[in-house]
Amino acid sequence: MSAAPRLVVGCALLLAAAVLLTLAVLGARSRLRRNPWAGVRTRRTLASDDAFTVANRVAAAPLGAAGVVALLGGAALVVGGPGAVMWTVVVVATAGMLGFTGIGGALGERAAARVEAPVSGCAGACAGCDLVAGCRPDLAGTATPEPDRTV
Repeated sequence: MSAAPRLVVGCALLLAAAVLLTLAVLGARSRLRRNPWAGVRTRRTLASDDAFTVANRVAAAPLGAAGVVALLGGAALVVGGPGAVMWTVVVVATAGMLGFTGIGGALGERAAARVEAPVSGCAGACAGCDLVAGCRPDLAGTATPEPDRTV
């Protein structure tokens, strides 16, 4: 493997390592909030803040392992070595990083499935809950009468 591609792939692995290790630390400390870019992002994990936090806390260890694999692979590529060894490092580091990341996502998704979904007063039945009497919770024990709409 020539020097230019080896350095480019090595730097890409080092960048991936930095991102994965940052996500692992933030997830383990429950400091990663729902966002449109990073973390375990599935329908279940995005259902609530609690589900997202739990999923990323569970996924932190595999993501940390993915970051370490990427760090070691990137460092080995930057340092250099025989061509066949460098190709092996690229394959093993990439497969290990993606494998651990996938495991983290699967474990996080499974953990998010165990978190109870938040209860909504409207439950998606109407667009304007304050305007539709059928969507408001019955606080007095009796249903609110429908307004007379005759002309």
